[in-house]
Amino acid sequence: MIKWQKTSCVLCSQNCGLEVQVEDNQIIKVRPDKDNPRSIGYACRKGMNISHHQHHDDRLTHPLKRTPNGFVKISWEEATAEIAEKLLSIVNKYGPKSFAYVGGGGQGCHFEAAFGTTLMKALGSRYHYNALAQELTGYFWGCGRMFGRQNRFLIADEHHSDMILGIGWNGMVSHQMPRAPIILKEFAKNPEKVLAIIDPRKSETAKIANIHIPLKPGTDALLARAMIAIIIQEGWEAKSYINSYASGFEKILPWFEKFDVKTALEVCEVEYDAVYALCKELSKRKWCMHFDLGVYMNRHSSLTTYLYMLLLVICGRALIQGGNVIPGIIMPLGSNNDERNPKTWRTVSTNIPAIMGYFPPNVLPEEILSDHPERIRSVICSSSNPLRSYADTTAYEAAFKKLDLLVTIELSMTETAELSHYVLPSRSAYESYDSAFFSWNFPEVYFQLRQPVVKPSDEKQEAGEILTRIADAAGIIPKIPDYLYKAAKKDRLEYTAALFSFAILRPKVFKILPFILAKTLGKEMGSANLSVFWGLLVSAPPRVRKMMSKAGFITPSIKETILSVKNIIKTLTNIIRYKNIAPIALLIPQINYAESLFETILEHPEGLWLGKADAQNNFKEIKTKDGKINLYIPEMEEWIKEITSEDEKKALVPNPEFPMLLNAGRHKPENANTLMRNPEWNKGRRSCTLAMHPDDAGSLGVEDGEIVRIITEAATEEIELEISKEVRQGQVLIPHGFGLKYKGEPYGVNVNRLTKNTHRDKLAGTPLHRYVPCRVEKIHKAS
Repeated sequence: MIKWQKTSCVLCSQNCGLEVQVEDNQIIKVRPDKDNPRSIGYACRKGMNISHHQHHDDRLTHPLKRTPNGFVKISWEEATAEIAEKLLSIVNKYGPKSFAYVGGGGQGCHFEAAFGTTLMKALGSRYHYNALAQELTGYFWGCGRMFGRQNRFLIADEHHSDMILGIGWNGMVSHQMPRAPIILKEFAKNPEKVLAIIDPRKSETAKIANIHIPLKPGTDALLARAMIAIIIQEGWEAKSYINSYASGFEKILPWFEKFDVKTALEVCEVEYDAVYALCKELSKRKWCMHFDLGVYMNRHSSLTTYLYMLLLVICGRALIQGGNVIPGIIMPLGSNNDERNPKTWRTVSTNIPAIMGYFPPNVLPEEILSDHPERIRSVICSSSNPLRSYADTTAYEAAFKKLDLLVTIELSMTETAELSHYVLPSRSAYESYDSAFFSWNFPEVYFQLRQPVVKPSDEKQEAGEILTRIADAAGIIPKIPDYLYKAAKKDRLEYTAALFSFAILRPKVFKILPFILAKTLGKEMGSANLSVFWGLLVSAPPRVRKMMSKAGFITPSIKETILSVKNIIKTLTNIIRYKNIAPIALLIPQINYAESLFETILEHPEGLWLGKADAQNNFKEIKTKDGKINLYIPEMEEWIKEITSEDEKKALVPNPEFPMLLNAGRHKPENANTLMRNPEWNKGRRSCTLAMHPDDAGSLGVEDGEIVRIITEAATEEIELEISKEVRQGQVLIPHGFGLKYKGEPYGVNVNRLTKNTHRDKLAGTPLHRYVPCRVEKIHKAS
């Protein structure tokens, strides 16, 4: 009998637990994992179809080099040597700003980012372009200003609330929280709870909601300002909470005290009584808030997220159990950057600062196509497909063709890979040890180390191993002494002693530690990723160890550890062998703790609760100078003053040339970004259509199933029409993740061809995909 193996889905950030059966090295059956402590037996159809992600005819098998006659197979040694030589030549000639690292982890394989960012920094660059900066950096920026750190952002704690407020969020399809459809239905049906949705259309989530506010597309900031104004003008704000935990309330008060709410709501095309009633509920309930791409990718994106966070604080729902909280984390998803610090890197042509360590993909084409002497000339793109995932495909094609060096590390021959100078085959999520560091729970901290369930074939390597090979060929990794290799073959306590002996006199080694671990310990483990994960546990800071201790993982004391006979012998041996007992003696408890933790995690392939945050005192996570939530952000003042009924009404007048609005990136059960290359997983389904309201279709004289033409400022495409009453009149929807090539044949429409990279948020550079002016035409066939 074929056994079931534990793993998880990597097609969205929820990473639901799965079990798979493998026969002849092929995934043949998939089912939700009831033992997974977070997803508890839930998985959507994407997860149930991971075999299509893992097994298909476009998987890469060996390194490729582009020549005038097409791609040719080359060895790993040739590939890494040539890439390293060209990379160093470019950086030495034009400076470190000529190199950018694009990608880094995707939805479920985050270990790679440790290697990619290490290589990037070793070359002197800070240009990391990542998908998080396609959506979330405006929100991260606001969290940084209000709570003190960009990488300690708030999540919704729906498990302890009695009301969910969703803004621009279709959780029934897009998830964005564990077991979303199950939780949302429970809220909607429970008479003691409320599900409230703010969304222009009757989405799948809005259809089941107890309250639906169908605002006019693009009026999110105006509605948010009006809602805060209602609460303040009615005196419903949480006065005691604000006095205790927030500062700057008196500075933001004038933005709302005399604001004309009724006129604003008329512009938003929503009923005053409905919004007033919603605000009243928000002033007295234990509610939490979810917003998604309807906010992150819409007009005034960064401002709107700031306004809704103000609403949260004014109602006393920030850093409170059942509200929006800062979760416990094992590893932050990025760094903390303050653009006011002159050391923070900015892009040389568009002057966009790093936010949480990331730069927005929207500006990358301009940074490459620029004539600036420090323009980007070389890119390593890993686990990312900008030619289908990011705005303005046409601009990206022109930019990537101009690069002196483009290297793609991928599973498949993607559209980006086709333009690359070198294409390197990486192992999949199901052929590697890997994980994600997303934190979607409170107070529990979940972690799952995904273990290989399929044996890698051909010449595929883990992305971390590939990046290590490039670093090695570039001379970034110093000569490693034989004793470190030998220690790696023994046990990890001795290995750590040897590692410290090697690194203690070479501080720079710590800056490239992932590569050292991969070449030594990783070689013995059979996985670069696994060695780096072990290193992460050994180096876990006291804050993380304390959080883990609350879940039952207790660090042994130095006395307890040293007194064991086994460790006395090892310690004395290492004194003689490596002559660095002082740091090792201090680290022995931590090493033993990491070792125990490492083995426990390996013993739980279904995932486990690895830590627990302090649910009673989330306010200690505030890192602002005054220790309070900073409500007033000076840079937002002028922007907020622009959000008036009169100005917004003028701004929202349709362009006669483009009278409709395209929602570019509709969430459907049939899309999975660009991770599902084989269209067979959607066989028999209408997977890529243009959805339109019946009245709009009638005025155009078009019918369901007809091929229509859509035109935007960026491009023109032809696509199948789907008529649906769930679509708001004046708006059309196209899903993302299509226009892919499989076996050389394209299928579906690439919605990013229809978007301009310059149509973006003025602070964070995130694309305004939910507000793309367009027109739709009937195609008149020649008689």
